[in-house]
Amino acid sequence: MSTLAPLPYDSPATAADHEVMRAQLGREMRGVISIARRCGCGRPAVVRTSPRLEDGTPFPTSLYLTLPWLTLEISRLEATGLMAELTERVEQDSGLAAAYLGAHERYLARRAEIGDAEEVRHVSAGGMPTRVKCLHALAGQALAEGPGTNPIADEVLPMIDGVLPELLCRCDDGDGRTQDDAGALDGAADQDDAEEAR
Repeated sequence: MSTLAPLPYDSPATAADHEVMRAQLGREMRGVISIARRCGCGRPAVVRTSPRLEDGTPFPTSLYLTLPWLTLEISRLEATGLMAELTERVEQDSGLAAAYLGAHERYLARRAEIGDAEEVRHVSAGGMPTRVKCLHALAGQALAEGPGTNPIADEVLPMIDGVLPELLCRCDDGDGRTQDDAGALDGAADQDDAEEAR
């Protein structure tokens, strides 16, 4: 098996990062390996997580999107029915399907670099390789790996202002308060995780 190049934006997770993630999610972020991508202000945006959490739970989402404003924007896109449209395209477009399969295989190979959980060994994230179930997970992969990694995320991320070409900071609304909408976003993220573990 070929070795993947290092994640281009990866950096160690500091104690301060853990505090920020707690504020972003409204709870402790578990299984943290590193910060795979940061917001323009330096806050965690995508967190690289272990395939098995500290309590033994298998956790397939190894590139976990935590940036609140972006999580909210992606949730809004999901609510439009976009995932069903994209799944239909994957089913009908062999070129898109092949690229999406490649993203799935890369996700598995990247996760295998940091560990293994037999229960989810062949489960990547976001519905790959045949469905589009969670745009948050697909965006996490694309932001951590860079453009050209996930064809669905490459279509979705340009729909959101401030993501490309650089992930701009929209963390502070001008009066010192962060836009974290923690409760609503945490519930949506937990739901996605449960769906991915099936």
